[in-house]
Amino acid sequence: MNAAQLYEQIKNKRSFLCIGLDTDIQKLPKHLADTSDPIFAFNKEIIDHTHDLAVAYKPNLAFYESLGADGWVSLDKTVKYIRKKCPDVFIIADAKRGDIGNTSNMYARAFFDHFDFDAVTVAPYMGEDSVKPFMTYLDKWVILLALTSNKGAFDFQFMEDKETGEKLFEKVLKTSQTWGTTDNMMYVVGATKAEKLEEIREIVPNHFLLAPGVGAQGGSLQEVAKYGMNDQCGLLVNSSRAIIYASDGEDFAKAARTEAEAVQIEMEELLLEAELI
Repeated sequence: MNAAQLYEQIKNKRSFLCIGLDTDIQKLPKHLADTSDPIFAFNKEIIDHTHDLAVAYKPNLAFYESLGADGWVSLDKTVKYIRKKCPDVFIIADAKRGDIGNTSNMYARAFFDHFDFDAVTVAPYMGEDSVKPFMTYLDKWVILLALTSNKGAFDFQFMEDKETGEKLFEKVLKTSQTWGTTDNMMYVVGATKAEKLEEIREIVPNHFLLAPGVGAQGGSLQEVAKYGMNDQCGLLVNSSRAIIYASDGEDFAKAARTEAEAVQIEMEELLLEAELI
């Protein structure tokens, strides 16, 4: 899926919602405990009730890796189910990988050959050769960490070059421009740093941005759209806990849909205001 095709999905669904499948075994509704695979059972219901509202799903791999081999099985089943149920949906492996070239090549094989994800999040701080192996796959995407939503982002990402005044996250954006294109590379920019999106758009005006942090982390969808939207939308805004844990009862999937629908309606209004649909 290239950028134009992703934008078509946004227009068709009138949404740029990405739902994070941060599925925590300790937070699942009690009635799922007796199923053979509670993680997959939960994910399946969320997908069934929200796939017409979301253009992307983003499993956070930590929640699956924490369960060992069983977690990997649940993840594999989840990705295969999305492919079968809604093949037009963009699937992101929120893995935050990044290592020397031959190791990154193995990661790329795992996420693109075995699991058939559309994209993987990658930490860029080991440089170009740690990112390039992911870009050898046609129609797949690298999502580089640029400016993250957590408080610790201020520890390093805002460090300034004493001579130029350039911040580290700005250096990442500028340097990585030669590594990929607008059809295979996007950037993570936290929704809690929405005020920086205007500056970021000056550096990367045409790339898609994945903006986590709307919902439980307090990011503003309105602010993200105001400063981050471009003439092809250019945004995937992620919400995880606020949607998937809207209820811990047997109505959890219906409650998740209600929350997702509220976000989608707001997104539709923003797209209409911008005359993008």
